[in-house]
Amino acid sequence: MKKIVILTPLLFLLAGCSGNWGWYVVDPTTPSGWNNLKFMASGAYYTIVMSVTAILISIIVGLLVALPGLSQKRGWRMFNRTYVEIVRAVPILVLILWVYYGLPALSGIKLNVFWAGVFALALSDSAFQAEIFRAGIQSIARGQYEAAKSISLNYRDTMRYIILPQAIRRILPALGNQLVYMLKMSSLVSVIGLQELTRKANELVVSEYRPLEIYTILVLEYLVLILIVSAGVRWFERRMNAGHN
Repeated sequence: MKKIVILTPLLFLLAGCSGNWGWYVVDPTTPSGWNNLKFMASGAYYTIVMSVTAILISIIVGLLVALPGLSQKRGWRMFNRTYVEIVRAVPILVLILWVYYGLPALSGIKLNVFWAGVFALALSDSAFQAEIFRAGIQSIARGQYEAAKSISLNYRDTMRYIILPQAIRRILPALGNQLVYMLKMSSLVSVIGLQELTRKANELVVSEYRPLEIYTILVLEYLVLILIVSAGVRWFERRMNAGHN
């Protein structure tokens, strides 16, 4: 909130610095400026829905990939390491283009722009989630496993009721960081035509020819969105840790 308060007067200061700058295109006091702002803000729906969907999928896939990395069997550990290293090595923009344009040619499966973006973002992030979960699970003391074994819990119940709840509390800040990362990386899906925040701004620049003013508003949109998400993650973290202090 403090950052927004500081940036607001700065924006007005910039608006009055030069008569050559066309801040009228995003002036909410004029009909055209208000319509432009609404047009840009309408892209927030796809940005949020795509990012949340992708992060949920990547968390599930990341956990499934992380568990083999904890196995005593070398083959399972090799699967984990191979998956993580290959997926992390591919730039996310390249992965988005490959999923949208290359996957149909390879498999005959054609995804619309939304699901292509979700799949690419989730696939890319799942490798990072796998490492986060692996580190979180390995941070749990060995005595927790021994206690679970002493009361005859199997591997599945040990993970479900004892290990994962503790691990998730420890890795929650990292999961929050990945959600923020996902919100920012979702802007890359604009290259395949998804009408999210960045795509809306690009289209408005083409029609208004005012990139400075429009992209400044775009920066503020992402700033406000990420500050809200960050505050929500911190609140959730405090709630989870409230009973464990």
